[in-house]
Amino acid sequence: MKIRISQAAQELGVSVDTLRRWEAAGKIQAERTPGGHRRYDLAQLRGIVPRQAPSQRLTLAYARVSSHDQKSDLVTQVALLESFCSANGWTYEVLQDLGSGLNYQKRGLRQLIKRICAGEVGRLVLTHKDRLLRFGSELIFTLCAEFGVEVVIINRSEQPASFEEELVQDVLEIITVFSARLYGSRSHKNRQLIESLREAAQEL
Repeated sequence: MKIRISQAAQELGVSVDTLRRWEAAGKIQAERTPGGHRRYDLAQLRGIVPRQAPSQRLTLAYARVSSHDQKSDLVTQVALLESFCSANGWTYEVLQDLGSGLNYQKRGLRQLIKRICAGEVGRLVLTHKDRLLRFGSELIFTLCAEFGVEVVIINRSEQPASFEEELVQDVLEIITVFSARLYGSRSHKNRQLIESLREAAQEL
């Protein structure tokens, strides 16, 4: 069966641009109509990249906190994600990470990326945008767009944080990571430093 590029993208759960890149790389072939439009063999595409339609895929919810001191917040995040997904009637799974938003090697994050690329995920649910990564979350969102994954952020702030507030949070995150490496994540000196930084941030 020959189908248009928009139909092929919808069937496979990828973007039209992705199909064009695959064709340019020689991964797939497309026939051209007399008018110059692409036509794809659907059976061939499914054989190369077998994927479910987006509506049939799993919803993945992702929760993360930066340190052991925030474990209670992780429990709260997971409960909120489970309640939200259940209320919407979605078949879901929750992935969790305990680690810095600057760490790209966390087990849950790596599993999330792998499953998105495998075409298993139809929807990604987060409590807040920065739960994914402190820097670079846009890269994951671009990946979601490429593979037809809907992104749902439960708590979208109606009033975005000011530049100063975002800067303070970013600096805190960076210093937290490096102080943990220097003194140890559970050392008394590290906890004192982080507490002092938090107090300074609150004053700002």
